This record gives sequence, C-alpha cells and structure tokens, in this order.
Amino acid sequence: MEPNTTTIASGLQKVRGRIKEVAEKTGRQPESITLLAASKTNPAECLREAFAAGQTIFGENYLQEALVKIAALPDLPIEWHFIGPIQSNKTRRIAENFTWVHSVDRKKIADRLSKDRPESLLPLQVCLQVNVSGEHSKSGVAPDEVAGLAAHIVTLPRLKLRGVMAIPELTRATALQRSQFRMVREAFDLLNHAGYGLDTISMGMTEDLDIAIEEGATMVRVGTAIFGPRRYLIPEELAARKD
Repeated sequence: MEPNTTTIASGLQKVRGRIKEVAEKTGRQPESITLLAASKTNPAECLREAFAAGQTIFGENYLQEALVKIAALPDLPIEWHFIGPIQSNKTRRIAENFTWVHSVDRKKIADRLSKDRPESLLPLQVCLQVNVSGEHSKSGVAPDEVAGLAAHIVTLPRLKLRGVMAIPELTRATALQRSQFRMVREAFDLLNHAGYGLDTISMGMTEDLDIAIEEGATMVRVGTAIFGPRRYLIPEELAARKD
C-alpha cells in the first residue's frame, strides 16, 4: 500500500496548526509542546513521508512491528519512542533500540531497562505511566504510588526520569477528560515539588489533545489525525506485531 503523501503532509500541517491555536489560546508557547507521531499499524513508507514533511519523533506500541520499521529506516535520524505496554522479556530490545520509553509502571521493568541499556548509548529517557482512569485494562501505576516509583527510577544509572505519561479513559465527557488530565499534571507537580526537575507531561491524542494541552501537556501523541484511520494489517504484519 502506497502512502498518501498529500494526506500525511496535510495531516501534520493541520495538527501543528491545532497545537498552535490551543497553545496560544491558553497563553503557552506552541514550541513548548512536542508532537509525537503515533505510528502503529503504519508501514515504514508512511513514516518516511511524515519525516519528509518535517516530523522526526515517532512513537510505537508494539516492539516487533517497531523493529521492522527501525531496520527499514536506518538512513533517517528518527527519535524513536516506545509508548506501549512493556513485557519483561522485551526490555532488552526496547532498551537497545529506543531513545525514550513512556510506559514505565513497575520497578521490575525499570530495573530491567536500566540493566539492558547499552553503555554505548546515552541513558534511556523515561516517563512514568500513571493510571488515572482506574481501569484494570490500562497499564500504569496508581496516583498514590507515583512518588515511590519515581524515587526508585532515579537510583538507576541507565535511566533518566523525564516526566509522566497517561492514557485517560476514552470518553466524550469533557469534564471527565479534563479531571483525568489534571490528575496527570498534579502527579507531575508533586514530583517537581519534591525536586525531581521533570520537564515532560506526555498526554493527549487525536480526540482529546486540545483539552490535554489546556491542562499542561508538553508532548502529545497523535496518530489518526496524521496518518488517517488505522490500516488493516495483512497476515505478515500481524505476525510481526506478535510480542
């Protein structure tokens, strides 16, 4: 499937415009908000087209799928972020291939990522994932356990704690969205008041990035508005996704 280059470029332009509009409306500098292109289910060709349109930061949810793309795009100076759930037996490949990991939610995972991070690379930049919806199906540490996990992460030599990440409940109730985003910001503020010096609040996707920015997001993870609806994966791609 050939990428629709016009659609990808125009999608990026529209998202950047949306970020700028909301940021300025809330008295923030648009440059203070980083756009991460959430590229799961999109082939390497689509990422190449997005890169040609100026997008350099990409987030992947599935390790095996990501490794295929990383291998296909060695000529591009892409900053790869891992944004999906982490299984213990996948930490080595994640630590070897990504610059950032947004989904650290257990001491065991943090320990393994630090141990597996090659000495030849800079420390792995990590965000602590907070479960603000209370949904058991969602990864993340409970808000009242954030401080304990952060205190552990900063003792690990090959990790650099940068901030917090969350995936709030998917809902059309804007008041609920806002309250959950606010919980993420409160966790961030709590850690910074304790002296952690964090700079990243990773929250907000295509459907809710406006509210996320209003509530303090510094990095938004946008997929559909850039690449269009998720592609239906062919069997070979499904096999590559299996973690």
